[in-house]
Amino acid sequence: MASALKVDKVDRPELAKHDSSILDLVFIMDCTGSMGSYIASATSSIRAIVEEIVVSEKSDIHLALIEYRDHPPQDHTFVTRTHDFTAKVNEMKGWLEQCSAQGGGDGPEAVADGLHDALKLSWRENATKICVLISDAPPHGLDTNGDGFPNGCPAGLDPLRIVREMAEKHITLYVVGVEPPIVPYRDFFMSLAYITGGQYVPMVNAKLLAKVIIGGVREEISLDRLMQDAQADIDREMQRAEAEGVDDTEKAKRINNIFASKNIRAKQMKNEHGAMSTVAKESYSKCADMSEMKMKFSSTPAAAASYSAASAMPAAAATYDLMDDAVNEEQSSRMFQKWQNRKK
Repeated sequence: MASALKVDKVDRPELAKHDSSILDLVFIMDCTGSMGSYIASATSSIRAIVEEIVVSEKSDIHLALIEYRDHPPQDHTFVTRTHDFTAKVNEMKGWLEQCSAQGGGDGPEAVADGLHDALKLSWRENATKICVLISDAPPHGLDTNGDGFPNGCPAGLDPLRIVREMAEKHITLYVVGVEPPIVPYRDFFMSLAYITGGQYVPMVNAKLLAKVIIGGVREEISLDRLMQDAQADIDREMQRAEAEGVDDTEKAKRINNIFASKNIRAKQMKNEHGAMSTVAKESYSKCADMSEMKMKFSSTPAAAASYSAASAMPAAAATYDLMDDAVNEEQSSRMFQKWQNRKK
């Protein structure tokens, strides 16, 4: 048996909020029947994901896994199955090898339960905290069509409230949406990621899972380091912006100007098909809970068809390449979301 990967910690001064050389990474995975090929991909590529992140970023990394299916009578196996953080790559690999895709019942799944279990993990105070949700179906209570629990999660869990709590705990959510099944619900999942300052990443090829996660995590670590280095400048500029009463869009632009004036570059994952929609940013992300979200979703013109398969889905040749480039406006918008979250 191969030994667990051991990497020495990098000596860094203690940071007020967290140290980007310390990484807590959790995968929240839909384990119903339709996800079979993606679970297999995660199983085969997890070692590459972890080894590349640890070696390239010199991170002290802890890994966790949350599997979710659905509530009875839609599924009688389990609602969630949680594996708390471990520093052992082989332990994580073993959990993934025990995953299987089956069941699920109706269309929506126990997304809320999976997200809720993430809040209960043993997160380290000073870590960069990242959740990667891999899903091909919406939560209960969003779209009543084909929903066995049209009033929402039978356990009373609300995905929007949960991700706001994630944001307060400085946990960044990345949503890997399996397309085409997730296409009608892209704006909803985008809004969950946006609330935490994360990204939505569309995926049509299971073989790209490792590259998507590696790219997203390395970009997130890069942005966290930039925010730590520029914290004083950001605080001053945001205080000035608030005194002037400017809107959030202008505040994000001012953060971008801070980095542009110093010619600072950051890692960026090529993710043009995952760019946040106006509906996600300006409408859905403002909802207080799923009740309000459901009303907006049902009343938004052609909500369930807001993306056609032809226009929304990335080409199968999408690469999600990682680049070093000037901090862009989308990254600055996400950093503004993080700055807001960290004020709380």
